[in-house]
Amino acid sequence: MLATPWICRNCLLRLRNPLVRQQIRLQSTASTSEAIPLALLTRARTVASEHKELTKKLANGFDTRAAKKSGEYSPIVNALQDWDKANESVAELTTLIHESTTDPELRSLAADDLSETRTQLANASQSLITSLVPVHPFAHLPCLLEIRPGAGGLEAAIFAGDLFRMYQAFCNRNGLRTNLLKYENINGTTEAGIPLSEAILEVENVNSYGIFRCEAGVHRVQRVPATENKGRTHTSAVSVRVLPSLQENSAAEENFDDPESDYYIDVKEVKVEVMRASGAGGQHVNKTESAVRLTHLPTNTVVSMQDSRSQHKNKEKAWALLRSRIAQSRREKREEEVANMRRSVIGVAKMGRGDKVRTYNWGQQRVTDHRSGTTVHDLDDVMEGGPTLEQVMESVRNWLMERDVETLIAEEGEKK
Repeated sequence: MLATPWICRNCLLRLRNPLVRQQIRLQSTASTSEAIPLALLTRARTVASEHKELTKKLANGFDTRAAKKSGEYSPIVNALQDWDKANESVAELTTLIHESTTDPELRSLAADDLSETRTQLANASQSLITSLVPVHPFAHLPCLLEIRPGAGGLEAAIFAGDLFRMYQAFCNRNGLRTNLLKYENINGTTEAGIPLSEAILEVENVNSYGIFRCEAGVHRVQRVPATENKGRTHTSAVSVRVLPSLQENSAAEENFDDPESDYYIDVKEVKVEVMRASGAGGQHVNKTESAVRLTHLPTNTVVSMQDSRSQHKNKEKAWALLRSRIAQSRREKREEEVANMRRSVIGVAKMGRGDKVRTYNWGQQRVTDHRSGTTVHDLDDVMEGGPTLEQVMESVRNWLMERDVETLIAEEGEKK
C-alpha cells in the first residue's frame, strides 16, 4: 500500500470536498452557544450589520457622527471575524476527525491541530466578549481617592492613614503622579503621625479611574490595636470613594454648561460660604476668610476646602470636587437602575457601596476581597502597595467585567 504523502497543515482543510465544507458550515452554528453566550453573539452580529451600513454611508460622504460610531464598532467587528474564523476551523477539524472516510494520516493531523485551534477559539471568545462590554464613561479620566474612617473609633482613623499610605506607595511603584488635595487629622490639622480624619488624593494620570475603580467601598481591618492591653482583636472599617477628576482643559470641563452632562451643576442650586480657616496653621489661620464651603442644595452634598491660603484656589478645588461627586452620584444612580433590572433577571450579584469589599486580617497576614473571592497571604506587600495589591485589584477588575457581561446578557434578554 502506498504511503500517504505529507500535507501541509495549513493546506489540509483546502483539500476537503466543497460539499463537506458546506455541511460543516451548517453544523458549526449548532455549537455556537458552547463558545459564547448566544445573546452576546446576537449583539455582535447586530453591531457588525450596523457597521456595514455605516461604512456604506461614509463611502458616499464624510459624517462626523457616523465616523465616530464606526470607530467604536470596529473592535467588535474585528473580534467577531476572528471568532467566526476560529469557530469554523474547530467545526471543520472536528468533522474531519469523526468522518469515517477521512484518511488516517489526515485524521491524525486534524487531531493535532484541534487542541491549538480550540485555544484560539477560547481566546477569540474572550476578546469578543471584552469588545462588547461598554467602556466605563469615566475610565479614561484621572481620579480622586477619598479616604475616611468609619466604625471603629481611633483604630479606624489609624487604619485610614494606613490605606492612604498604601495607595501612595502603589502610585509611586507604578509611576502614577499624585496630588494631595486634602489631608486632615482627627484634631483638625495636617500634622503627621496623628490618626486620619479625611484624605483626598488625586491621581493625575489618564485612565486612573479605570485602575482604581475597583477600590471603592468599605475596607475592613481585623487586628489588635496598639492601645489594646488585653490582646483582643478589634474590627474597624474605612470608606474609600473613587471619583472622576476633572482637570483643566479636559473634555469633561467643556460640558460644565451642558445640562445633559453628568458634570453640570446649576450655580443657582449651590450655596457658597466663605469663612476663616480653622486648626493649627500660624498667623494666617482665623484672620482671613480663605476657607470655602459649597452646598449642593438638591442633594445636600457638602464640600469644604481650606488647604490653600488663597480663597480663589480653595474655591476652584471645591467646585472641581463638587462636580466630581455629583457626576459620580448620577452615574451610580444609573448603575443602580441597571442593577435592579439585572437582579430581576439573574438574581443579586452586585454588592452595594455600603457592603464591605475587602478584609485585612493582621493576625493571619491575610487579605480577602469579598467580591472576587480572592485571598492572599502577603499582607505586608499589600500594605506597601506591591505586586500582591495589584493582583487583588486585577481580580476585582475581572469580577467587574463579569458583572458587565451579565448586564449585557440581561439587557439583550429584555429586548426579546
